[in-house]
Amino acid sequence: MTELSPTLQLACDLISRNSTTPEDAGCQQLMGERLSAVGFELESLRFGEVDNLWARRGSEGPVLCFAGHTDVVPTGPVEQWQTNPFIPQIVNGMLHGRGAADMKGSLAAMVVAVERFVAAHPEHKGSIAFLITSDEEGPATEGTVKVVETLVERGEKVDWCIVGEPSSTELVGDIVKNGRRGSLNARLVIRGKQGHVAYPHLARNPIHLAAPALAALAAEVWDEGNAFFPPTSFQISNIHSGTGATNVVPGELEALINFRFSTESTVEGLQQRVRDLLDSHGLEYELHWTVSGLPFLTEPGALLDGVSAAIKQVTGRDTQPSTSGGTSDGRFIATMGTQVVELGPVNATIHQVNECIKADDLNLLTDIYQATLERLLT
Repeated sequence: MTELSPTLQLACDLISRNSTTPEDAGCQQLMGERLSAVGFELESLRFGEVDNLWARRGSEGPVLCFAGHTDVVPTGPVEQWQTNPFIPQIVNGMLHGRGAADMKGSLAAMVVAVERFVAAHPEHKGSIAFLITSDEEGPATEGTVKVVETLVERGEKVDWCIVGEPSSTELVGDIVKNGRRGSLNARLVIRGKQGHVAYPHLARNPIHLAAPALAALAAEVWDEGNAFFPPTSFQISNIHSGTGATNVVPGELEALINFRFSTESTVEGLQQRVRDLLDSHGLEYELHWTVSGLPFLTEPGALLDGVSAAIKQVTGRDTQPSTSGGTSDGRFIATMGTQVVELGPVNATIHQVNECIKADDLNLLTDIYQATLERLLT
């Protein structure tokens, strides 16, 4: 086999560790050893069953932080993989393995980029940090959010953060995420009255009662979005009602709903509008809300400009800022007032069987991360 680049070798070392959420499987220790060797001070932060790593080189600002996660999603049916998901292989130029794209490849590129940058600029200005968790693909309650709380409590500030999520669509760097929509969930229970289908006048069918209201919710225009965000979307992701019998009118209906919302809407505003609409249909209901994340946006400035220029320098292509997609740990880091962008490899196979990326893309990504460091900390 052709000798691997430092980035690909480290990526393979990380992929070979089965770190299915919330396991870290020694990935953070491996990264920490590399970072410690180039002058980083390491701090292991364990909350519950989750391992987190905070590493920093330097004591002055500005602080540029690389953030990511060592945990991966379950493999799915192993027999459907063309290769063993935890034995990384490069086949026809593609690096195969669970976490290759999401996001052990990015972690390897970050570490190697920093090693090269520090070797060239041992007296660089500001500080470089790493915030690494093993709880991104799971509940995300004991990971980055807790580390951010710890940093805030002791007055540490992060000016810029690059999250290594696989942001690219077709070519490395074609898309950079400069924000994310918020995510608001609810369990909606609509009450009726159970009875016999032959005597509907003695029952109240919650399916019949709910249908017009759910249709109205789905048809509602919640906002028009703005220059950075598409309009807020509403989806019904699950509906359950009935006993399984054909001759019983059910007593209640349960629906799971989700908003992906822009900065044009607020949690409180969406909640109130849902209640108003349900009330207008005269329903007896309960709503149980959970907020998965608030929207955040990094407008053009030092970080976004620096990353875009680095991508142009390395690849020759212009990048497109985007706020599409799901949530990421960037939502927690942004609460510190930090400029946050997500930049990583192509996301075509993330969470899929046979996850893979172009091996050479990780070398490009390493160069982009290093060029960004050059622009911001020299």
